[in-house]
Amino acid sequence: MRANRRRLRANLMLAFAALLWGLAFTAQKEGAAHVGAFSFTAVRFALGAAMIGAVVMALDRRRGFTAARRRQLTRSVLWPGFACGSMLTAAVGLQQAAMPDTTAGNAAFVTGLYLVLVPVFGVFMGLRLRWLTAAGIALALVGLYFVAITDTFTFARGDGLVMLAAVCFAFQILAVDRYAGRLPALRFACSQFGFCALTSAGVALALDRAPFAGLNLALIPVLYGGLISVGLAYTFQVLAQRDAEPTPAALIMSLETVFGALGGAVILHENMGLRGYLGACLMMAGILLSQLGPPARPTKTTRPKKPLPPA
Repeated sequence: MRANRRRLRANLMLAFAALLWGLAFTAQKEGAAHVGAFSFTAVRFALGAAMIGAVVMALDRRRGFTAARRRQLTRSVLWPGFACGSMLTAAVGLQQAAMPDTTAGNAAFVTGLYLVLVPVFGVFMGLRLRWLTAAGIALALVGLYFVAITDTFTFARGDGLVMLAAVCFAFQILAVDRYAGRLPALRFACSQFGFCALTSAGVALALDRAPFAGLNLALIPVLYGGLISVGLAYTFQVLAQRDAEPTPAALIMSLETVFGALGGAVILHENMGLRGYLGACLMMAGILLSQLGPPARPTKTTRPKKPLPPA
């Protein structure tokens, strides 16, 4: 009975995290009207890293870690954090750059393709592609056609950038999967998000038209994207995954795409049209189907092997 309560609590926490991640697409859309893509990303992930860093420090004190132990743990996450954070910069930067030319709903569903791209790229790493996953991928691609390809067979610039972002997210997730099993989760997240903020700031100075200008006009989207979407939601995910079962957890977190579309419709009054909603339903069905198959390889640890949603 106690185990069932823990799983229920974990699933509710994951559902709440998916809601927070989904609404982040609305915040990103609003922020894109005022702040350059990489400037927004840099500040957002700096806030998220600071919040998670505060949680890590509090847990260190609670556990009675010595200064030497804290330094040892921090050193262990520096290189993995830099590697994964650099990939995250490319993924989130492309996603944010796409926002002026796409809707929050389109961005949510196209980004969700990372869930089906991960097993595809895993094939080149020696992993088997299960038939159920392959069927889900095919269904998601048909849905992508209806969402992103217009009647005149053109692909919107924004949707194209989000598609590239989904590819980058897939590579970043494979990198996280390589490191995360042997690293302290929150410390690793803090390192990854911190390096993402630093590299995004460098790219912002080089590529954004007016680096870090307009932040005062996008204060609420920046605060939401950093403190809520990155800091709070990721902490919920890490805490919940201790008790959640892998397949239900993956299915719950994939609802991020649905919440992203709902946020765009309710808050931004977006309308994807009949064609877009049909495609969104097909994409969601494909994503869910791809998550129902057995794992591509047995895990060596008790940590659930599933993609981490784009924070």
